[in-house]
Amino acid sequence: MFFITNFLLGIGLAMDAFSVSLTNGLHEPKMKFARVSLIAGVYAIFQFLMPLIGWICVHTIVTYFATIEKIIPWIALVLLAYIGIKLILESQRGESRLNEKGFEKLSFGDLIIQGVATSIDALSVGFAIASYSLLQAVLGATIIAVTTFVICVAGIFLGKTIGTKLSKSASIFGGIILILVGVEIFIKGIFF
Repeated sequence: MFFITNFLLGIGLAMDAFSVSLTNGLHEPKMKFARVSLIAGVYAIFQFLMPLIGWICVHTIVTYFATIEKIIPWIALVLLAYIGIKLILESQRGESRLNEKGFEKLSFGDLIIQGVATSIDALSVGFAIASYSLLQAVLGATIIAVTTFVICVAGIFLGKTIGTKLSKSASIFGGIILILVGVEIFIKGIFF
């Protein structure tokens, strides 16, 4: 039951990262597997860390965490909207983010922002796993991270497939997806 619960948590938490992975695949349809692994790995690391940070907060500074939890949806919305608007504006201005091989570049800074924005809601999972021992919390976070990694790799490959068909409008489409994911995280965090 422990494995199934954390696997399902991983699927639920990975949906935002899946959407952003899809966008990254759209922008870089010729992405090599090493880069796919790097991007999915960054998301998995954040999905591993955030529940643990939440767990630590529950066991140490729960009153401070309750205050921070209220601004999490705002942070995710701002970060993803920033990246999404940036992509749309760059495509409209004709600014190129292409590298020497003709691939869209996702900067490491953008990747970190995406990782934080798509996993910040996982902080609240610390409350759900508050009854776990430290070893159980680490194992649960590992299951969540592995699930996220696999789902993100699938998202990138799906985006790569779609990206080759959309080519010109991929940046606009990707930017819109990022903004919508930010809005979805915001709405879930504020109203549900």
